Amino acid sequence: MRQFPLPMLFALLLPIGSAWAVEDVSKVNGSIKAEAGQGYGDLETVNGSIRVGAGATTHSIETVNGGIDIEEGARTGSVSTVNGKITLGPRVTTDGNVETVNGSIFADRGSQIDGGVETVNGGIGLVETRVRNSIKTVNGDITVGIGSQVEGGIHIEKPNFSISLSAPRKPRVIIGPKASVSGELKFEREVVLYVHRTATIGPVHGAQPIAFDTDTAPAD
Repeated sequence: MRQFPLPMLFALLLPIGSAWAVEDVSKVNGSIKAEAGQGYGDLETVNGSIRVGAGATTHSIETVNGGIDIEEGARTGSVSTVNGKITLGPRVTTDGNVETVNGSIFADRGSQIDGGVETVNGGIGLVETRVRNSIKTVNGDITVGIGSQVEGGIHIEKPNFSISLSAPRKPRVIIGPKASVSGELKFEREVVLYVHRTATIGPVHGAQPIAFDTDTAPAD
């Protein structure tokens, strides 16, 4: 039987495009671009956006003031920002949570999030995406779009409103065609909950589901 030198053997076992070691990229001011098809460690910046090219692999991704854009077929660890939106392209896999405070989160077809999805002030949208844990927000709308699966339920927390003369806006929660939400749907504030007739959901607490059978939910 042919024998390979040990370094060559390890190289044969690594996925195509992998390197012996991956380097972290860290900045204070400035954006970060992970090139398509390349491998990286942690990507971190304070004031700047982060873009991960198609098919790239990274460890965790984190910024404070900036958006995060992960392109088709990339694989990452946890993804988080404070002030910025997060966009996952088609067939993206994250091995941790996807979180933002002030910004939206969107995951496109074929993506898988092996953690939870969480915002405070920002909408959450999924299209044919699987979330292994829960979805949480305070003030954001939620759309579990066509064919999506959420395995840990949905939780909208009670906001800490300051004194206001106007009534707070009710978040819209839409469970779309052939989507499923396992676990509890728990609402600690008033929401408008639309559930497509082909969707399946767990027990609901704090809201009355409104059934619909059109491609999109009714406008409020």
